[in-house]
Amino acid sequence: MTALPLGRDFRLLWSAAVASRFGDSLRTPALALLAATLTRDPRAIAAVTVAGQLSPLLFGLLGGGYADRWDRRRAMAAVDGLRAAVVAALAVLVATDRAGILVLAATAALLATLGTLFDAASFAVLPALVPPAALPTANGRLQAGTALAGGFLGAPLAGLLFTLAAPLPFTLDALTFATAALLLISLRPAPIPRSCSCGPDEPGKKGRSEGHNCKIDAKRGVWAGVRFIRGEAVLWRVTVLSAGTNLAISGVMAVLVLYALEVLRVPAAGYGLFMTAVVAGGLGGALGAGRIAGRLGTVPALRAVLAVQTVALAGFALARHPVAGGLTLAVFAAGSTVWNSLWAAYGQGRVPAELLGRVGAAQRVVALLTAPVGAALAGLAGAAYGVAPVVGAAAAVFALVTLAAWRAPRSERDARPAGAA
Repeated sequence: MTALPLGRDFRLLWSAAVASRFGDSLRTPALALLAATLTRDPRAIAAVTVAGQLSPLLFGLLGGGYADRWDRRRAMAAVDGLRAAVVAALAVLVATDRAGILVLAATAALLATLGTLFDAASFAVLPALVPPAALPTANGRLQAGTALAGGFLGAPLAGLLFTLAAPLPFTLDALTFATAALLLISLRPAPIPRSCSCGPDEPGKKGRSEGHNCKIDAKRGVWAGVRFIRGEAVLWRVTVLSAGTNLAISGVMAVLVLYALEVLRVPAAGYGLFMTAVVAGGLGGALGAGRIAGRLGTVPALRAVLAVQTVALAGFALARHPVAGGLTLAVFAAGSTVWNSLWAAYGQGRVPAELLGRVGAAQRVVALLTAPVGAALAGLAGAAYGVAPVVGAAAAVFALVTLAAWRAPRSERDARPAGAA
């Protein structure tokens, strides 16, 4: 990382993201395995996924509003400190055999709620750390670093550590959150452009915020991000396409542990290693995202990614062996990281600084509206028909989204200028 011309603050942000992702890669498979040891009912396991997906929908816009009002560096550090405490408490409950499905669902919901503020702040802080032209590379490097640490270092250990001692992955995750908090607080403070609801000559009498003379309209501010993306053609259409893909992705993720264990016959101790295929694909996609965008253009690249992911997911639905399943899942994951990197960089390059937190939150809320639906449907369908048909249905959804993508603007020239919301 020292060779990258992205600066000290980016390296700190990168290091914090890598440390946190390493812990996540231990916790996420361990959480799925813990749920599977408590029950084999797909509805109960899917409920844990749904619990983690509802919070961003309920609180995502509010988190974006606060990300544009608070010091983003301190907000991110505080959130990671709180998440460290939550995961440490979960480790204690697991060690004392008090972690049931309800506890897992509550933990997933609380971590996701805290994550709404963190995600909005991290999306907004990156353009202040690197030049605009470096945003695709910076986003790709972030995803590559987190994929490397999370997958090649963390994921292979998750299943092994869980079999050795169930609380161990959660304990290590708490430590990584604490480490990330310390790194983030070391970032240099960056001034946040402020916006408010009254004119420059209208001093406010109440509701003042530091650096303001006027009252901030919280409701108007929260919805400003939605209004912006709704008025920006490419950003809005890509966000809607993301909602379509998330319907399928959420369904697959809700039953993935059962699909791997029961259909692909992956042993429990090897589940983390199996998930390494996802990270390997994600790493390749993240490293190549900037070059793909430079060669094809952002919108054509996103369209091509959807086509490749459709073929890969169809192959995964037909796979009945861990190797074939892992390879197709790796290709699918590569497409996901390319999509995420380019989608983020496009928005960060066009959104005014004072709206970055709210626009980033609005993107995630709209894109994730379908995620709980996908997880819930996957749980119900898996209980009624088995988990294999769920993956086939997800591939069909991806095919429909790919067809719809051809109706999107064909280049960035079709988009409205930034700030024209």
